Amino acid sequence: MARDTMPRQIHATESKSPCESQRFPMDFNIPVVLVLFVAALWFVVGIMVSFLSGWAELARTYRLAGAFTGNRWRLQSGRMRLLMGYNNCLTVGANQQGLHLAMFFPFRAGHPPLFIPWCDISIRKGKSLWLKWSEFQFRQAPSVWVRLNERLSKRIEDSASSAWPGDRSATGAAF
Repeated sequence: MARDTMPRQIHATESKSPCESQRFPMDFNIPVVLVLFVAALWFVVGIMVSFLSGWAELARTYRLAGAFTGNRWRLQSGRMRLLMGYNNCLTVGANQQGLHLAMFFPFRAGHPPLFIPWCDISIRKGKSLWLKWSEFQFRQAPSVWVRLNERLSKRIEDSASSAWPGDRSATGAAF
């Protein structure tokens, strides 16, 4: 037999190539671990945003117990303290008893649905450049505010009817 056709055997003095020594079999746990890591990260970020924005503080007092009945507007945008933006992920509702806030399901981590009675809400209207907004402040969480656009605020006001707390920006008094 010719020397070229014989299988090559590795002697003890020879080492394997770097690629051969680092090769490992395909492990199907890697995609599972990746999915779990992304889900955990999503959950942790949601909770952090809820604490920074003040949602967690509102939830301590105003967590919704049961189902909300009244007008709802899905996929709305708003701002909260520390300029945390909730863009196209809010469900905002209103009836004569109060204001309902909830998050779109994929973003709900750390954001339980809320219901705030009108007697605990103070409203201040304002304008930034060309955008008009209404800022909702809360008696039990005075450091937290929610800012919604004028069009949505008008819908909320119409749903609240006579229970609407009115604009208190002229008096400067929160409650």
